[in-house]
Amino acid sequence: MLKNHPKGLIVAFFANMGERFGFYTMMAILVLFLQARYGLSAENASGIYSWFYFAIYALALFGGILADATSKYKAVILTGIIIMFGGYIFMAIPGMSQTLTVIALFTIAFGNGLFKGNLQAVVGQMYDDPKYSKLRDSAFMIFYMGINIGAVFAPYAATGVRNWWLKTNGFLHDGSLPALCHQYLNNTMTDTATFQQLADKASLSGPVTDLGAFANSYLEVFSKGYNYAFAIAAGAMVISLLVFVIFKHLLPNKEKVVKEAAGPKMEFKPFALIGAAVAMGLTAFALSFLVNYKDALAYGLFAGFVVWILVSAKREEMSRVSALIMVFFVVIFFWMSFHQNGLTLTWFARDYTVKEVSRLTYIFFTLPSLLAVVFSVLGLVLLVKKTSPARTRLIGGVLLAVALIFGYFWLTRRNDMNPIAPEVFQSFNPLFVVSLTFPVMGLFAWLNKKNIEPSTPKKIGFGMIIAALGFVVMFLSSVSLPSQPELGGSPVADNLRVTPYWLIGTYLILTVAELFLSPMGLSFVSKVAPSRFQGLMQGGWLLATAVGNKLLSVPGKLYDKIELWQLWLVFIACCLVAATFIFTLMKRLENATK
Repeated sequence: MLKNHPKGLIVAFFANMGERFGFYTMMAILVLFLQARYGLSAENASGIYSWFYFAIYALALFGGILADATSKYKAVILTGIIIMFGGYIFMAIPGMSQTLTVIALFTIAFGNGLFKGNLQAVVGQMYDDPKYSKLRDSAFMIFYMGINIGAVFAPYAATGVRNWWLKTNGFLHDGSLPALCHQYLNNTMTDTATFQQLADKASLSGPVTDLGAFANSYLEVFSKGYNYAFAIAAGAMVISLLVFVIFKHLLPNKEKVVKEAAGPKMEFKPFALIGAAVAMGLTAFALSFLVNYKDALAYGLFAGFVVWILVSAKREEMSRVSALIMVFFVVIFFWMSFHQNGLTLTWFARDYTVKEVSRLTYIFFTLPSLLAVVFSVLGLVLLVKKTSPARTRLIGGVLLAVALIFGYFWLTRRNDMNPIAPEVFQSFNPLFVVSLTFPVMGLFAWLNKKNIEPSTPKKIGFGMIIAALGFVVMFLSSVSLPSQPELGGSPVADNLRVTPYWLIGTYLILTVAELFLSPMGLSFVSKVAPSRFQGLMQGGWLLATAVGNKLLSVPGKLYDKIELWQLWLVFIACCLVAATFIFTLMKRLENATK
């Protein structure tokens, strides 16, 4: 896998893995934590969620500017890791007010802004060397897989800690209960029968006689379990910190290269800054008639960046810069759709997916059984691969046998029906990324040998079409389901809830789309960006992602206001419009990579 790649790729791989564990812990539980702890509506929770996601990626622009201006990429990355660690520690403190929680989220976002884009830029710098340049696309695929290995375990860890704390305090998990507890305490509940039934089922100490006391206690324990999950995320940041500090000498030193080569550096042109400020102000003013002024400023920031970079670019850089900006516009729509996994798709898992599954389906919802499946597949591949030496095939056979034996004993000790948590669905996307990275890389390699491999821009366009198909699956699953307005705050009846395979299938298709788009986009930026704009353009990619994340709040606001199937149509339309846009400009984008 890492043959012929520079050793620094391994360092970036593992440093990113620990950070992504913390990040995906946040993505799996943040909106659920906000609603359970503070009783927020879907609209208010999605507002905080979208601002957090916007800040995480928008602040990467600041991190890119800082690194480009100083050429001290590794120092900026290290600072980001330390700041993120402090933010996760802050989130782990139980009982914080909503204001303090938002401050902690901003701290994490600020640290991530210093870390994420610049680490991607450093990976790109390794492949500026002609010796490695042909391996750039595969390098970003491998790097991207590192992101998702950490993400596979995050939802299981978060759910395990939360469920452990609930059980320690005499409760079982039920995703419908926090909302009902808040309704009861706020005197907005019209029928307590369902609440009483679910409370009795979740109480390990017997039937509940005081619903008010139960509601207060359940909410406190439930939200505190999430605080402890944030502490696990802080621990993962320590791993990233140690890997980076010990092995950072294997990463390229851009500061040294700049001094030796006296190459061009990022320049701050007054006219560029003035133009950016004017563009930001005009865009924000125009959009303020459609959205609130805070959202308008967020979108204006992207307009300001576009004007700034266009004015700052030299004539010979203009074709590359304009191509990057066009791709940035496309990824806005992709991330607005894709990052619904932590918002509307998580709500769908909580509100519309069955709460219990058969022992066979349950295999995919606990980490030990899932690892048994993964290792059995790995063992089978090693065993049957004809080119493997005898020793490797023997190891594969042993691995397969041990995994199957463990899986069998685990399966026979499960109940006929077993409870699942909505957070665990977050693990399917990274699991599929890890599983499908090599097949997708193999497909691209096979197409390359046939001289028919699509260009990087074409891969991005195909990714948008595939993403649209993922939401077609959600559309089909939701046609007969009641909308949130019809339910009026009551949970969906168990007999109306759908199989988890609808969501699993959606995550599978969206993962394929992600592999066509996200690592290819990172590769495209590192390949096309002018040398003096490397960190800035990685920040621009993340700023476009931030704008897409800010748009997350739009579907979040629609979730409890329109029919469910109509919500998924919004994403289908966005993905297809973006695909049409990128294929219309294909020749221009492909020329920029030459």
